[in-house]
Amino acid sequence: MTPLTPYHSQPPFSAKQRNQKVSPMKSSNPTQCARSAAIIAAFLATSATAFASGNHAGGHDESPIGKPGISSKVKRTITVEMADNMRYSPSDIQVKKGETVRFIVKNVGKVRHELSLGTPDELAEHLEQMKKFPGMEHDEPSKITLDPGKHGEILWQFTEPGAVHFACLMPGHYEAGMKGQVTVVKK
Repeated sequence: MTPLTPYHSQPPFSAKQRNQKVSPMKSSNPTQCARSAAIIAAFLATSATAFASGNHAGGHDESPIGKPGISSKVKRTITVEMADNMRYSPSDIQVKKGETVRFIVKNVGKVRHELSLGTPDELAEHLEQMKKFPGMEHDEPSKITLDPGKHGEILWQFTEPGAVHFACLMPGHYEAGMKGQVTVVKK
């Protein structure tokens, strides 16, 4: 049996195949058939992975706390201030199931703060990551980190009734009490 060689080391078709316009899969050359099958299998495997992977937060856009909101569906805007006394204002918020909210998040302090939405388990896990990597940058729709004096927004749709927690997971901030809760009530 002829060993497989890297694809680029041999022309993809023999001169006979080029002249006869024979498909490599119909080739009597076992090496060429195996190479073509391997390429197709690799493509299908990476395509399936890409479709199943979703976002960073666990594979798909929706989580137990909801999903990223769509700007045109915003029903209400809520301003949340983050301060150096390690508190949010407001820290208790109520929304309706299905409601899409625009959070305008303002850092009114002199140190960096963040607002991360999540379940208690998600926040605890992320807190441990922030302890290991305190300069971590976020590119997730449920999180925002702001330098002093800056503001930004989170668009979020709350899809399930219950409690959605939020916290600042900068080292020491959560432990100092910088946390809050969104209560999602049935319509």
